[in-house]
Amino acid sequence: MIRSEERDGHLVVRIDHQRFDAAFVPTFRAEMERLLAAGHRHLVLDLAAVEFMDSSGLGALVAVLKRLGDPARLPVCGVRGPVAKLIRLTHLDKVLRLHDDVAHALSFSD
Repeated sequence: MIRSEERDGHLVVRIDHQRFDAAFVPTFRAEMERLLAAGHRHLVLDLAAVEFMDSSGLGALVAVLKRLGDPARLPVCGVRGPVAKLIRLTHLDKVLRLHDDVAHALSFSD
């Protein structure tokens, strides 16, 4: 459900699950905790496969942002449809760095 790979000095974390909701959040949180505990700080979150997100999914994103301490350290890509609408509605798009795809996110990375 979650895959990660090193690319250009960043860890690209792909969510291969259509629903980023209360049922999926514990899996996401555990994996992100594992990656952060392993010292990964330059992440790119790929949400291209996610078709639905609820408030618990948004909360999980905010928790990762807080843990990193700098929103610029969590570029998010592939956001579309209802997920993009929810992110805009909650103004999280003002905090997250949104990109079309992984290549675009990596081209803007620090």
